[in-house]
Amino acid sequence: MPDWLAGWPFVWIYLFFVLGAALRSQALYWLGRGVATGALRTRWRERLDTAGTRRAVAAIERWGMPVVPLSFLTVGFQSAVHGAAGLLRLHWVRYTLWSVPGWLVWALVWAGGGTAAAWGAVALAARSPWALAAVVVVLGTVVATVVLRRRRRVDALSGAR
Repeated sequence: MPDWLAGWPFVWIYLFFVLGAALRSQALYWLGRGVATGALRTRWRERLDTAGTRRAVAAIERWGMPVVPLSFLTVGFQSAVHGAAGLLRLHWVRYTLWSVPGWLVWALVWAGGGTAAAWGAVALAARSPWALAAVVVVLGTVVATVVLRRRRRVDALSGAR
């Protein structure tokens, strides 16, 4: 936990992160809205017209509301989803209501342990960059193994039908 947050009661830390999530998601939504209303003729087009944004648009069009709050549990895809919601010109009130559960969960993750994990990684990198690299490789291997096993299981089930 950063020193400047150390003395705060948990509820204030939590609300700080809720506000951060709200401001960030709204900024990306409105940036997407701006692009949709004519900024495509400006330099912002290259920033939002990416493969990630196209995947996010497809996910929102296919799955609808659950994509928005679940995106808060991802890295990278989160930004694409909020920009895509603006590009799709989703109604602002509906989008904001869809975002609230994501804000709350994201803030809980970061206030509860995510910040400590991030600062732990910074401390580990300061002590031994090789140790941090080893941790990243191990975690990456675990994630890749889980994803590949699930993908194989889904492929096997879809082939059996």
